[in-house]
Amino acid sequence: MRTRPVLVYDGDCSFCTSSVIFAERRVRPRCEITPWQFADLESLGTTQERAVHEVLWVTPAGTVHGGAQAVAKLLLSAGKGWSVAGAMLTLPPLRWIAHGIYRLVADNRERLPGGTPACGLPPDRRPRPPAASPDIER
Repeated sequence: MRTRPVLVYDGDCSFCTSSVIFAERRVRPRCEITPWQFADLESLGTTQERAVHEVLWVTPAGTVHGGAQAVAKLLLSAGKGWSVAGAMLTLPPLRWIAHGIYRLVADNRERLPGGTPACGLPPDRRPRPPAASPDIER
């Protein structure tokens, strides 16, 4: 059984990778971080379809939170002022607003700073990046 939550993100997407690097350096979440391309999604209780669609936060008990709620859980795990922001993202109406903003960003990530045209392609059509470290751990 896992003892720490796992953040699963799209390692082929430059915008997603840049966001994770920012979170590691500034937010400092208490979790393991791994691209879905290197994760055992079945053992995490999720699917590739879901991992392609949104960032995922998997609790040690196996509960999977996606999208804006995964971001909220990440912020909550970091403590300090970040946990206040994370808590606010779990409450209506901010929860609903966060979901809409998350979908807007996720659906347009190839157009955002750090994004590349590959971010908008289905996984089976993306160019493969050079080999990278499969896990980024905190």
